[in-house]
Amino acid sequence: MNNFNVKILAADKAFYDGKCLSLVLPTSSGSYGVLAHHYNMFGAIIPGILKIRYNEEKEDILSISSGMFKIENNEVLILVDSLERPEEIDMNRAKRAEEKAREKLLQKMSRQEFYTTQARLARAINRLKIKSNITNNINH
Repeated sequence: MNNFNVKILAADKAFYDGKCLSLVLPTSSGSYGVLAHHYNMFGAIIPGILKIRYNEEKEDILSISSGMFKIENNEVLILVDSLERPEEIDMNRAKRAEEKAREKLLQKMSRQEFYTTQARLARAINRLKIKSNITNNINH
């Protein structure tokens, strides 16, 4: 199989810079797959699951927040606010963040505060979903 270069950066860390076989990105239009020699484009990433297949044996499944991606000349750049592996997610902390965001959405707030709180809620729900899915798959 053909591979391509990918660079994944979060606001607080550089996650990966190297070759991979495929990516699946969460977008507002659904999951978007990328293979080698994809046409050039850029787009928005929503909170969700990023799947990256490095080679035939190794794959990562990550919880990512909103951000953007650029595909150009067989290279992909992914910029997100945050990303985590399932084992890095604290389930109790994610539940508290979800509850806090839901409570705050019920309060009167500015439009900016609303969008920020909505993004926090989406991130918390995504973190819980990926942690639950990985935990359930390991236990079965």
